[in-house]
Amino acid sequence: MTTIPEEQRTAPNGLSLVNTGTIWLFLAFAAGIYVFSNGLVSLGDAWSTPEYSHGPLIPILSSYLFLRQLRERGIDPRPVAGRWVGILVVIAGLAIAAIGDLARIPDIVTYALLIWLYGLLLVGFGFKNGWVYWPPVLHLIYMLPLPNFIYWQVSIQLQFMSSELGVWFIRLMNIPVYLDGNIIDLGIYKLHVAEACSGLRYLFPVMSFSYVFAVLYRGPIWIKAVLLLSAAPITVVMNSFRIGVIGVLVDSYGIEQAEGFLHYFEGWVIFILCILILFGLARLMQFAVGDRRPIAEALDLSYEGIWPQVSKVFSMRRSLAIVLTGVMVAGAAIGWSVVPDRGSVIVKRDPLALFPSQLGGWRSGVPGRLTPEIEAVLGADDYYSVNFVNPKFKAPVSFFVAYYEKQTEGAGIHSPEVCIPAGGWEMSRIKRMEIPLETAVAKTTVGTVPVNRAVIQKGLSKQVVYYWFEGRGRRVTNDYIAKALTLFDAITRSRTDGALVRLLTPVRPGETEAQAEERLKVFLDESVDVLGRFIPS
Repeated sequence: MTTIPEEQRTAPNGLSLVNTGTIWLFLAFAAGIYVFSNGLVSLGDAWSTPEYSHGPLIPILSSYLFLRQLRERGIDPRPVAGRWVGILVVIAGLAIAAIGDLARIPDIVTYALLIWLYGLLLVGFGFKNGWVYWPPVLHLIYMLPLPNFIYWQVSIQLQFMSSELGVWFIRLMNIPVYLDGNIIDLGIYKLHVAEACSGLRYLFPVMSFSYVFAVLYRGPIWIKAVLLLSAAPITVVMNSFRIGVIGVLVDSYGIEQAEGFLHYFEGWVIFILCILILFGLARLMQFAVGDRRPIAEALDLSYEGIWPQVSKVFSMRRSLAIVLTGVMVAGAAIGWSVVPDRGSVIVKRDPLALFPSQLGGWRSGVPGRLTPEIEAVLGADDYYSVNFVNPKFKAPVSFFVAYYEKQTEGAGIHSPEVCIPAGGWEMSRIKRMEIPLETAVAKTTVGTVPVNRAVIQKGLSKQVVYYWFEGRGRRVTNDYIAKALTLFDAITRSRTDGALVRLLTPVRPGETEAQAEERLKVFLDESVDVLGRFIPS
């Protein structure tokens, strides 16, 4: 019986008959699907929302970019080096995914997925040949949802910009209009520039297309840069134009123009216009450099020779690094399946509805309720909003607490720096302070309280604000530090509960800010010890 040398055991189409590394890489990929399952489920949920409904298209575009690069570079049939670098990247991706699962924060798992995928490419192609495939992997970031606290900051800022520019467009039509925060006041009608009107649902897909344009464009690097960087301003301007058009139509024909089918139709029109503007911009820059090629040729949109590259992906030869990767990821999947889910620890506490109505000389009025829309945005498990009055002072103190049992899976505290300006208030002079507690009992139990002190103003109305983040035995003033501590406690204590506490009082006519702030300090003395019943340590 004649033995066929291994290097000759290859079918005409390039597929190895035996000892192929493709099987081991497929094993690593299949096992990784289980390892990253929590992130993938969360990703599917995000894709069901309007802001990320473009998500399923991103892997398709990334695959095209990958096959296009593969067509140009091919696969080196010789033994490759640097696969061990890929193993380190795979390990990093698995470690970050483990942190995300332990913290029960799926966003961390989904971002780790991209690192892991790049590691698999480096294992398969080797570092020298594989590192160049970063563009299609990086493009996958457009399918991932933004972390919740970043999402709200970006959304609010886009709402402000779109509102300002939208009002500018309306004024161009000689229509009197007034902007109050995110409320466009047309006199008879008022338009609320809500979260859905921020432009995020256009921004992500348009940025994705601009990224593809920049990668595919065959020309000067500065044109690639302009195509990539132009997506955000184009989207903001066009979304503002859309808001302006709605304002003009509402002023002329009634509030119905801002609702229903026409509202959504205008949104699709603006999205398509954004894409056409990108194509037009690419064409103008071509003419500027004397390039007269058709746009399809300049962007290299040809599919010719793409699909035969798929067979090359299956021609990986077996190596120790590839086998080790398959075994390692499969072992991680088994470990994921046998380790019990710790779940989140829910600590017993009193509901905020039982908060005392009398604190020393302070008495509360009737607790207020937020509108259903604001409650949905707040996303708190429990909240309390009430005014306390004291006969010794001219004005009340507004007391607000929002409590979250767990800050995972999209839920989390919204900083007042994001929420307060949405109501039309200008927030200034924010600084961190340590407020000494003057009551004897408080001095012995808590000492001082760290707060963010700010002044907010709308027209002639001015208020002084104290706020901080509290939970799990800590009081912090920095939003990002609060998020980091939440992640740490999620891993070490299986707890992510926490709260936002905010005190607010108006500056009355003839009163100084210092006099108004004295009310906050006195109320803080009386209230801070009571919070432990409702915000557990």
